Amino acid sequence: MLFSSITFLYYFLPCVFLLYFITPARLKNTVLFLASIVFYAWGEPKYALIMLASIAANYVFAVLIEKSSGKTVKRILTGVSVSISLAFLLFFKYTDFFIDNFNRATGLSVPLLGIALPIGISFYTFQLISYTVDVYRGLPAQKNPINLGAYITMFPQLIAGPIVRYSNIAVSLKSRRHTVDFAAQGITRFVIGLSKKILLANTLGELCDIFRSCDDKSVLFYWIYAVAYALHVYFDFSGYSDMAIGLGKILGFDFCENFNYPYISTSVSEFWRRWHISLGSWFRDYVYIPMGGNRVNTPRRILNIFTVWFLTGLWHGAAWNFAVWGLYFAVLLTLEKNLFSKLLKRSKALSRVYVIIAVIISFVIFNAADMSQAFSDIASMFFAGGHPLVSEPTLYYLKSYAVLLTVGIIGATPVVKTAAVRFSENEKTKKLCSVLQPVIVAALLLISTAYLADGSFNPFLYFRF
Repeated sequence: MLFSSITFLYYFLPCVFLLYFITPARLKNTVLFLASIVFYAWGEPKYALIMLASIAANYVFAVLIEKSSGKTVKRILTGVSVSISLAFLLFFKYTDFFIDNFNRATGLSVPLLGIALPIGISFYTFQLISYTVDVYRGLPAQKNPINLGAYITMFPQLIAGPIVRYSNIAVSLKSRRHTVDFAAQGITRFVIGLSKKILLANTLGELCDIFRSCDDKSVLFYWIYAVAYALHVYFDFSGYSDMAIGLGKILGFDFCENFNYPYISTSVSEFWRRWHISLGSWFRDYVYIPMGGNRVNTPRRILNIFTVWFLTGLWHGAAWNFAVWGLYFAVLLTLEKNLFSKLLKRSKALSRVYVIIAVIISFVIFNAADMSQAFSDIASMFFAGGHPLVSEPTLYYLKSYAVLLTVGIIGATPVVKTAAVRFSENEKTKKLCSVLQPVIVAALLLISTAYLADGSFNPFLYFRF
C-alpha cells in the first residue's frame, strides 16, 4: 500500500486512526502492530511472513544476549542474529546479482532465480540489526514481542524510512502523549510531504521519462534531465520522510529528521550530513566506527571509507552503477578530507557550485540502467556525445517545465521555510498565519487528491493559458 494513494489516505488511515485512538493505552501498540501488518501485507502477504520471522528471530536472540553473562557468548549470539537478518537481505536482494556476475566471470549460464524483492527489507533489516547490536552494547531488550513488532513494522516508516533506532523510541513504545497540537503538526508535515511527492516528484519524474523517450536530445537537455532527476529524487524521498515523520507525530512518536536541505551544502561531507541522515548515521555507528573509524592510520582510514561507501552504494540496489555511485562519493570524501578541505572554505558560492555539480553527476550514475548508459549520459553532458548544444524539443520542454523546475529549485532550499517561520513569528502576521496555515494545508491536500483521483497528469496543461 502506498502513502500516495486514495486507498491509504481515505480508507486505511481513517480506520486505523479511529481504532487507534479509541483503544486503551495498553493496547495501542497491538493496534499499531496489526495495522502495520495489514499495511505491509496489502500488496505482498507472503513477504509479511519473512518480516515476522526476522522479528521473531531477533526477539529471541536479543533476550538471550541480555541474559547471557559471558562476553564471548554474547558476541556469538549477536553474530548469529545479525547473520540471520543479513541472510534474508542477501538472499532476496542480491542472489541474482551474484549469479549474474558469477556467470560473467566464468562464462557459465547458471539460471537466475528471478526472486522478487520484499518491499522495505533494506530498512527493517537495518533496524533489526541496530536493535540487536544495541542490546549487545547494553541496551535493555524488549520483553514484549508485540512492542518489538510494533517498532519494526510501524507502517509510517516501514517502506522507506527513516531508519529509526529502537533506543530513540523505546520510551515512546512504553508510554507516549497524544495531543491536538502534536496531531496538527503531524497532519501539516504529512500533507507537505504528500504534496512534495505528488505535485513535484511525480511531475519531475515525468520530465525524466520524456527525456529518455526523446530521440532528438541535446547537451542542454541532458543537463535539464540531470537537474530534474536530482530534484525528483530529493522530493520523492524527502517527501516520504516528511509523511512518515508526520504520521509518527500523530501517533505519538518523534522520528529523526532524514533530510536537511542537502543541496545548499558547501562540501560533499556536509551533503551527506544532510542527505538520508538516518542511513549515514547507521553506517557510521554500525560499520565505520567498529572498523576503526578515524582512529586508525591513513591507509586503513581510507580503506574504511571505501568499504562503507561501497556497501552504501550496494544497499541502494543490486547493480554495479549503485556500487560505483557509492565509490564515487568515497573518492570525493577522501579528496576533500586529505587535499582540498581548506580550499572549499575560501568561497561558499564556489563550494556550493562544486557540490551541486558533483551531486548531479552522481545521480546520473544512480539512475542509469547500467554503467554504459551512465558513461554515455555524463559524456553527453560535457559535449562528448555528439549532440548539439540545443535542439527544438529541448527548448519546448524547457519552456513547458520552467515553472516546475524553478519551484523545485526554490523548494529544495530553506527559503520557503524561513519565510514561513518569520511570517508566523511576526506579531503583526501571527494571527493571519494561524488562519492561513490550515487553509493552505487543506488546499494542498485537495489538490494532491485531485491528482491522485485523476490518475494521469498532462504536464503541459497550465502552459496553454
